[in-house]
Amino acid sequence: MSEHLVPTKTYIGIFVALLLLTALTTGIAYVDLGAWNTVAALAIAMVKMLLVVLFFMHVKYSSGLTKVFILAGVLFFAILVTLTLADELTRHWSPTPSGWGALLPFSTRFY
Repeated sequence: MSEHLVPTKTYIGIFVALLLLTALTTGIAYVDLGAWNTVAALAIAMVKMLLVVLFFMHVKYSSGLTKVFILAGVLFFAILVTLTLADELTRHWSPTPSGWGALLPFSTRFY
């Protein structure tokens, strides 16, 4: 089985890109984007994940079967996140806590 040899320049370039993306993630944390802070951080994290998986894990040069298993793992993860968010986003029935007095309405009678 012959392995694909990746030039050292490619690894150094990917490493520098990962460092720059990490600095960008840190920098974007100090900018107030409102609800878009999380979206921006996750988008940068996805790019970093793709760089690591494609180049450092050699998935870019792997067979089709390896790519299918990677895609199946990503799909399963997306299903789990979707189900978790579906549960969390449909919890509009949660009551607002109002203290212990609301739970024990007859507690003053025993004093």
